[in-house]
Amino acid sequence: MVKNVHEQQALQGIRQKIDAIDLQVQDLLNKRVEMAQEVAQIKIANGEQTDFYRPDREAMVLRQVMERNEGPLDDKEMARLFREIMSSCLAAEKPLQVAYLGPEGSFTQAAALKQFGGAVDLQSMATIADVFHVVEVGGANYGVVPVENSTEGMVSHTLDRLSHSLLKINGEVSLRIHHYLLSKSTDLSAITKIYAHPQALAQCRHWLAEFLPNCELTPVSSNSEAAKKVTSESNSAAIAADRAAEIYDLSVLASNIEDEASNTTRFIVIGEQNVEPSGSDKTALLVSTKNKPGALQTILKPLAEKGISMTRIESRPSRQGVWEYVFFIDIEGHSQDKSVADALAILEQESAMCRVLGSYPKAVL
Repeated sequence: MVKNVHEQQALQGIRQKIDAIDLQVQDLLNKRVEMAQEVAQIKIANGEQTDFYRPDREAMVLRQVMERNEGPLDDKEMARLFREIMSSCLAAEKPLQVAYLGPEGSFTQAAALKQFGGAVDLQSMATIADVFHVVEVGGANYGVVPVENSTEGMVSHTLDRLSHSLLKINGEVSLRIHHYLLSKSTDLSAITKIYAHPQALAQCRHWLAEFLPNCELTPVSSNSEAAKKVTSESNSAAIAADRAAEIYDLSVLASNIEDEASNTTRFIVIGEQNVEPSGSDKTALLVSTKNKPGALQTILKPLAEKGISMTRIESRPSRQGVWEYVFFIDIEGHSQDKSVADALAILEQESAMCRVLGSYPKAVL
């Protein structure tokens, strides 16, 4: 009995300290929002109406949060909490409208929430082209679309839209992808048809061949669309995110059915901003080679000479002539960095066309 009394007293003392800390945290959060609102007032007074969100500034803050963190919270968990704080502060300045490849419950929606936090106004779009269009016409401040999967490679629809749009890449998000088999049915053996985005079907091909070899595989525009379709079909299933099971009231028949455990998709943020250097950046280029021998080597040589690392190169038909190609190239650094700027000046002379698709902070979380 004495032990219980001492235990209750000890717990009560700790809880009182927690309450006091909560009070301080709440007071400081409100003060941070007030500071954000003052920033907005200064920007508006100077005639600014758009660039309230600063990807470079946010990336620098989050890196600093992780660098100074001493635990016991994990660095990325601490940064995630600060992301939500900044999201709420930004909403107090001016709420952001962010379009994403939907419908609700898609991996792209999860990427948008990871990048912008929960205090943004998310707009679901049916296609990648729709995401680009709504940002281009001013219906949303930013868009989030998939660009690359670690298993299946580049998303061609996104590359094609980038090559014809004046929008710029303003950021990137990396998301670990876990696929779930969802259905109204609770019996795996009853499934005769599976809906999913083509990339999801490809990422799960070995699992499907082993456990559901006789099922009809039907591609649809997104995994969330697949989840919506099976809500009215008893013998069908969808490959989608686990969040879709809750949204569409489906049963989880199997978890983590992707063939590669490290399956990751990279998403890009598209917008009209020219993002300033953050200290750890990437630059995306669209380059068309001249029709001459060694043309590709010619455009890569300036990057090597200036000591610039290339992280990705992808070729696509130019659609301007038979067997003519453009190259999507990702490099380390910002276009304002001297070495990058010098290399770009040479590339503009040596290539038929060289366009910066955007310089942006590397993914922090």
